[in-house]
Amino acid sequence: MRLHWNMPHAVRSHYLAELEASKHARTTGELQHEWHHLQRAHILAQRWPLEHNAVHWRMLKYGLRIKDTHEIIGQLPRLVFGGVKSFVGTVPIGNTGGADVPALRAMPLPADLALILRST
Repeated sequence: MRLHWNMPHAVRSHYLAELEASKHARTTGELQHEWHHLQRAHILAQRWPLEHNAVHWRMLKYGLRIKDTHEIIGQLPRLVFGGVKSFVGTVPIGNTGGADVPALRAMPLPADLALILRST
């Protein structure tokens, strides 16, 4: 079992760029783009507990802002268990993190994110 704690710098810069893009989309009222960038940030972050939970926190706040009960309820267990699964390296790679996808379903990685994560 490999323990994951520190996100590599090469991944962190892309993760932070996705979070910044989601913030920009939020300020311009582009909800679909905000969600898209949160999902991409989730894919990048899911191996590292602090960043993984930080994305789920943002996803929960997104659900609260748009008053989506399904998303709100779906994010709560992800906040509790996501970081633990990241720490011990048992996350389903490629999962986009939203309540519309089963929490344990692996999904195909977008090609650009696969290249970034390959360096880890």
